Formats: sequence, structure tokens, C-alpha cells
Amino acid sequence: MVAHVTTVAFQGVEAVAVDVQVQIVPGLPAFLIVGLADKTVAESRERVRSALHASGLALPPKRVIVNLAPADLPKEGSHYDLPIAAALMAALGALPGEQLAAYAVLGELALDGTIAPVAGVLPAAIGANAMGRGLICPAATGPEAAWASGEIDILAPRSLIALANHFKGTQRLTRPEPALMREPPLLADLADIKGQETAKRALEIAAAGSHNLLMMGPPGAGKSMLASRLPSILPPLSPKELLEVSMVASIGGELVGGRLTDRRPFRAPHHSASMAAMVGGGLRARPGEASLAHHGVLFLDELPEFTPQVLDSLRQPLETGEAVIARANHRVSYPSRFQLIAAMNPCRCGMAGEPGHQCRRGPRCAADYQARLSGPFLDRIDLRIEVPAVTAADLIAPGRTEASAVVAERVAAARAVQAERFRALGRAGILTNAQCASSLIETIAAPDKPGRALLTEAASAMKLSARGYHRVLKVARTIADLDGSETVGRLHLAEALSYRTSGDRLSAAA
Repeated sequence: MVAHVTTVAFQGVEAVAVDVQVQIVPGLPAFLIVGLADKTVAESRERVRSALHASGLALPPKRVIVNLAPADLPKEGSHYDLPIAAALMAALGALPGEQLAAYAVLGELALDGTIAPVAGVLPAAIGANAMGRGLICPAATGPEAAWASGEIDILAPRSLIALANHFKGTQRLTRPEPALMREPPLLADLADIKGQETAKRALEIAAAGSHNLLMMGPPGAGKSMLASRLPSILPPLSPKELLEVSMVASIGGELVGGRLTDRRPFRAPHHSASMAAMVGGGLRARPGEASLAHHGVLFLDELPEFTPQVLDSLRQPLETGEAVIARANHRVSYPSRFQLIAAMNPCRCGMAGEPGHQCRRGPRCAADYQARLSGPFLDRIDLRIEVPAVTAADLIAPGRTEASAVVAERVAAARAVQAERFRALGRAGILTNAQCASSLIETIAAPDKPGRALLTEAASAMKLSARGYHRVLKVARTIADLDGSETVGRLHLAEALSYRTSGDRLSAAA
């Protein structure tokens, strides 16, 4: 007789059903796991054996064969421990196999029989719900699984004994409740920054249209402070966005205690990050920083210090909103629609172009440093601004400047206008101007006659690429939305073009 238990394998954020088959047959004592399992799954033999022993069960002196079907699908991760143990218990008569058939099972086992949390419980719960099954998962991740659906049957035991007692009827496991993160840390406020009014204006435009932004200035000018305050003016995640973000975070093992938060992700990797860390990959093709920043912000400080290959690997996610990891035996795709915010010094010494400063290497210092950024990468950045050093007068000036809450209201209003516009056009999946297709932006951001004349002249003088032309239109449309204007005028285009010309030195260097 063969005992069957359903579990899942992960391909990106999708959960694929895996049938765990256990057969106990006469023969020399052995415990075999077959079905293209990696080392982690192979090591589950000892964890399962010890956990069963701690729970009062012992494997019979026979040949135990565990097959993970389909056999040609790679099986990775420690979440196969619990389904293997459950199938063994069903084969031994300790669990009712017919009741287990109604659930998908995943979890890691400790040697004492307790069930440890694993990554990917939320996608697994959604996949189980799509299969018409319930879910058995670790107690620590039960609140996470409960977000999948209000109707899915979820069991979240703390140990194998608790699971067995539930099916015996001696201990009833209650359904876990969805949990939100309690008292998230306070966000830094824009009111803390003195001066830098131009940079604050650019940050507001970037937040309103989800545009990419590059800030260049000397050390201590406030570039990192400005970037860290962007989350305080961004609107919270919508329910759909919350689910998408949480699924990626679940696969990456980023959810703490199974609690979700409606705050947009803010990822700030160090400049030593590898390509696999940035766009995803590695042995198990895990999501990278670009995917963990989905529907949020990816902040790259000291931009030229990143290796050129890592920066250029972001070109596809910036354009398509998707990070594709291709391997010889499989292909994984993770959503990566993030907002890129970058900061850099003008040169290696950091003071090129500052009044009263003479770089020892001359103009070549700035040219060589900025040339580490490729032209195609820079072409995908909508706003490029120079952030000068803050003057003593700005620091001494009393009082606080405009607070984040005030700016956030304007950003929310502009985003609401954009969402309503795209909904009226039958493009409900588009929420901000930055996501708009090139063919559509030419319609919704068609400038008036003076604006068209300015744009034609500027496109020729600045040698804008087709991508650069459309990105100027997108920024101008966002500026008009902030002003409450239905038409994109000359002033809106002039401001959008000014943020493009601020990067002339960069483009020339690249």
C-alpha cells in the first residue's frame, strides 16, 4: 500500500503540486528518497526519523521508499520534512490518509518533533486554495497563510503530536487569523531636511508618478536623507499590491512571524551586491533585491561603486517589471516593478564642480567616475538632479519645512487622478504614469501648441532617444496632475526637460 500526501514546489511565486508517495516494503532496513531531491531534502531522512522517534513512533525495520512526483521537477528546501513525515505516519496508521488527502502540507521538522517555520507559506496557501485543498503549515506561519482566503481550511500545529491529536479528536486546532505588523517603526519626515527645495520637488514628482530618480551631489548634501524619506510620502499598498508584495517576501523568507504590512518595501543593498543578489538567482533561484522591492523603492547609494554588470542587469526589470532567471533545467520569473532611486558623488573625491574646490586629477576624475554608468542604464532614469551642498544659512534658519504628511496628500491626490484616468481608458492594471505604455502616453500627455513647439525643439537639441522622449512626456503628465491640469502645457514640459538636462554631464561621460 502506498500513502499519498500533497505538498508544493515553488517556481517563482507559483506553487506547483507535488505528490509525496511513501511505501514500506519488506527488505533490508533503508530509508530512500527519490524524485530529483536536492541535498536539503535528502537530509530530511534524519530529521524525519528523529522527529518520529521523539513523537513516540519508530520506523519499522523494513525498506522505506519516498517518491516525490513528478520525478523530473527539482525539489528544493526543507519544507518537504512535514509532508514526508505525515505520509509515513499515514502509512503506519498514525494519521488518517483519507483526511490528509484534503490538505497540502509543508513545514520543517526539528529533532524533537516540533514544526519550524519555512518560506513560501503564502504562495503555498494560494496554490492549495486553487487546488481545492486546505493547508497544513507551521504554527508560526499560520497568520500568513490565513491571508490567502477566508474559506480555506488551515491547520497550524506546533508539533507532530498536535497534528496527530487533532485528527484523533483529542485536541482541536483553531484556524489562525490574518495578522498585520503591529506598530511599524515611524518613518523619517521631510520636515527634518533644511534647504534642498529643488530636490524635494523632484522627490514629490517621483513619488506621484513612480518615476526613477538619480541625485548627484557632494558628500553630506543630503542625498541619502532625501531617499530615506521617500516612503513617508508614498501611499500605502492596495490590497492587490499587498498580496503580490507579500508573496515575493514570503518566498524570500522576509515575513516576520507571518505578519504582513501595507507599507511599500524600501530596499537599500550595499554596493558590493552581486548580480544574483540584485536580480535573483543562486542555487535555488531565490528573488533578488529588485523583486523584494516590488511595488516599492530600490535605493542604490554610491551608484558608480556597483559593478557595471550588476547595474546593467537591472535594465530588463526597469523596462518590463519582471526579473527572469534562466537555468539549464528551468526558468523562473519574479515580479520586479520597482521605483529606482539612486545617489552618487560627482567624482571619486566627491567634490568636483563645487565652488572653491580644485580636484587634483582635474576634469578626468569626474569623467572616469561617471563613465562607470552606461548610457542605456541612464536612459531609463526619468529625473536627474544635482543636489548642491547645504549652506550654513539653510542650517541656521529656524523652524521646520513642509512635513511629509502634507506632501503625501498631494501625491495621493495625483495618483488617484492617474488611476481614474487609466481605469476610464480600460487600463485598470496601470496605476501610475511611469507604468504607462509609450503609445498611450502620447495620447494622454499630448501637449498644447506652445508645449509641442518646445518639445520638438528640445528633442532635437538634446538628442533625446525614443525612450527619453516618452519619459519626458510621462514626467510632464505627472507634473500636470500635481497641478490639477487636464492639459500638459509648456511650463510642465519645461520643468520635465530641466530634470532631463541635469544629467547632461552624466550622459556625456557615459
